[in-house]
Amino acid sequence: MSVALAAPVRSPLGEAVLAHLQVQLESAGALLQACIAQYRAIRERDVESVLGRMADMQAESERRGRLERERTVLLQHAAGLLGIPAHAVTLEALATLLDPDTAREARERSARLRGTLDELQRQHAVNRVLMKQELAFVEHLTRMLAGGAGVDDPDVYSRPGAPAMPRPGRSGPSLRGYDLRA
Repeated sequence: MSVALAAPVRSPLGEAVLAHLQVQLESAGALLQACIAQYRAIRERDVESVLGRMADMQAESERRGRLERERTVLLQHAAGLLGIPAHAVTLEALATLLDPDTAREARERSARLRGTLDELQRQHAVNRVLMKQELAFVEHLTRMLAGGAGVDDPDVYSRPGAPAMPRPGRSGPSLRGYDLRA
């Protein structure tokens, strides 16, 4: 007669930790997807889509604020069980309260979450650089077309690496379009 082994029963804390990490992963993934979509919209100069993705990211950021409050509650509970302050609870300390399978799964989800958040931070930095480039170029063209600050104005497109713009009155067109996409 064979004996069927039952799956270990997870503790309520283990279930809560895994559920929380899963929701965090989903939220971070949604933010990353919105950030990537915003990158595409910036590259395509699709203002409506850029603004739409900003709204998506704002909504998800608000959700992440709620998730952080939930995380704090979990950490406080674990801190009480461990007899340490909540700020001192690490994943490894928390893992001591969990069965081995739950602890392993929590570590895996935490690692995936860190990777997703790192990628999100990198993508957000790229988006900010692209937006700054686009806005600087639009500002420059607006000034030129409005007859405001001329190309001799030291504040106009004088950042290092900025393309040189021809001066009005010289031979050749006074405005040239640049495709700043890499």
